[in-house]
Amino acid sequence: MKIQELADLMGLTPHTIRFYEKEGLLDGRHIQREQNNYRNYSDEAIGRLKLIKKFQGIGCTLAELKTILQEQDTSARTNQEVISWILQKIQEIERKKDEYDHMLVTLNWMLTYRKLLDEDPSQAEAMMDELRQKINI
Repeated sequence: MKIQELADLMGLTPHTIRFYEKEGLLDGRHIQREQNNYRNYSDEAIGRLKLIKKFQGIGCTLAELKTILQEQDTSARTNQEVISWILQKIQEIERKKDEYDHMLVTLNWMLTYRKLLDEDPSQAEAMMDELRQKINI
């Protein structure tokens, strides 16, 4: 299959697919060159791109992706090592989740305060006084 067909099928751009090839995420199992030097992608390329998208969806960096795919291709990691990596990734995501939760609390406070400035300025001032007391300013 040609690059545009693959891009359309996977919801990617041809540029992205070429980038993955350049970075070594796609290799000879996934791409063959025709006599006219056009790329011809195998069905294995579809599975590989799905895997790449799945790992990106859990927040993997390009460097992590390279390592994961290389180790998968060579069976370099033991099951215990993979479990350890998964646990580390879970901890990383939990930390990010906590950060996002904190951001949401702050944004909701700001929204409530700003709405109260229009609706009930004295209540907005009470909110601000309470905040000042909490942070000692």
